Amino acid sequence: MKWITRSHVHVDRVACPWLIRRFIDSQAEFLFVPASVVNQVAVDTKSIPFDVPGVELGHHQGRCSFESIILKYELKDPALSRMAKIVHSADVSGDLDKDPIANGLEAIAAGYSLRYPEDEENLSHQFEVYDSLYTWCMFQTAKEE
Repeated sequence: MKWITRSHVHVDRVACPWLIRRFIDSQAEFLFVPASVVNQVAVDTKSIPFDVPGVELGHHQGRCSFESIILKYELKDPALSRMAKIVHSADVSGDLDKDPIANGLEAIAAGYSLRYPEDEENLSHQFEVYDSLYTWCMFQTAKEE
């Protein structure tokens, strides 16, 4: 399946492809295009848009796109729920200080964007970060049980 979002990935537009590939569609293909053409290219390529204003898998009711995807696909993993709090805080304007890990994730995203300005290359490197963050979240949520 094809998925599409705005180019120049950052926190939510890295977290969402990671989530999609790891938990929803292991063969997912991602398209990154200018924001102004996302909707038209989505129609032309039969792609599922995410993290774009006005789409189902975007920001709604205070949620970031990562959280919207978790809700839509009914992912109940406690580690993903913990991870969603971090991604939300790092991504949603004004919420950066709501989770102690968020500032670090924002800094990592900024650094990767500077090192790897091409979206596909950026994802290929940052997925390791999200795999590690997910593992940490699994450990943290297991301690709480």
